Amino acid sequence: MRFCANDAALRRAAGVSKIDEPSRGYLVPALFPSFHGPPRHHHRPQNHRRVATVLKTIAALPLLAALATTARAAEGHAAPADLSPFIGLPISNSILTSLLITTLLIIGIRLMVGTPKIVPGRGQAIFEGLITTLKEMLEPIVGKKAMPGAFPVLLCLFVFILIHNWSGLLPFVGTAGWGHTDPETGKFIVDAPLLRPHTSEANGTLALSLFSFGAWLILIFKYAGPKLIWHDLFGNKAGKGELHPGMYYFLTVVFFLVGIIELVSIGMRPITLSARLFGNVFGGENLLHATGFIFIFYFLEIIVGLVQAFVFTLLSSVYIGLICNHGDDHGHGHDDHGHGHEADGHAHAEPAKH
Repeated sequence: MRFCANDAALRRAAGVSKIDEPSRGYLVPALFPSFHGPPRHHHRPQNHRRVATVLKTIAALPLLAALATTARAAEGHAAPADLSPFIGLPISNSILTSLLITTLLIIGIRLMVGTPKIVPGRGQAIFEGLITTLKEMLEPIVGKKAMPGAFPVLLCLFVFILIHNWSGLLPFVGTAGWGHTDPETGKFIVDAPLLRPHTSEANGTLALSLFSFGAWLILIFKYAGPKLIWHDLFGNKAGKGELHPGMYYFLTVVFFLVGIIELVSIGMRPITLSARLFGNVFGGENLLHATGFIFIFYFLEIIVGLVQAFVFTLLSSVYIGLICNHGDDHGHGHDDHGHGHEADGHAHAEPAKH
């Protein structure tokens, strides 16, 4: 189908008699609002490749988490339970939950969206609205240059973490499994839950932070380059012509030492990201179990789950933007400035012609 330039032709192509104003913004047949229509020589729209990229990224997260869970945590509630003696599979309960939620998430999105259309259905409109909102919030931070590569990763991180944070509030998650009966109280105590949120154990959050850190490395080398990275970390940001030579070279040494400190800070990012997410989710899980799932704490955990997913995604975008986002319109400003000088030159040259 060829995209049309006016509303009349668009209505004929879409098979509708009227297009109202609220629907006009959703006429793009894609989950991403930056989609401008399929190429003339291709029958499948470009959004299929973009959606496939998003789904593949989501599907890769549990595999990365599985690698992280090979390093067991210390004994206690923070350690994932090995389910191999119970179900015969060499996986932990958090990995099982991750695989189930990822599968349900992919199937649910496909069922709700279906085949993207010019006039979207209810499910497609919901996801377009959510993705548009998240993109508008993150694009000024990441920058327009790196946004096409960073947004699928950030979107997957946000959705994956949010769903897992909220999955701990579902019945039987973390409360149903294998255990023993306390002889004193007569209560059944779960020792190995069948299902447990991926973000409520340290290995899961560490895997997510390492995934974010790896994506950060790939994106900054792709969109910034080694030269800009070196200057951003160790380069002298002062103007050489504005300072005394001695002061300039002194600042060069200072900026280099600050760059070394910055490298240590960058190396700590995976630890701080994982510890922040794990501490909040694990603490909320224990709070709910200790208070007997009181409604006010239950509602509070819904808010905390949303906030922590957004904080993790926001910090990941800030780390990318610190290197890649140095002003996307900077080059245009130079062009306008140059044109201004050229216009001034013509203005001064006009009297000479007379």
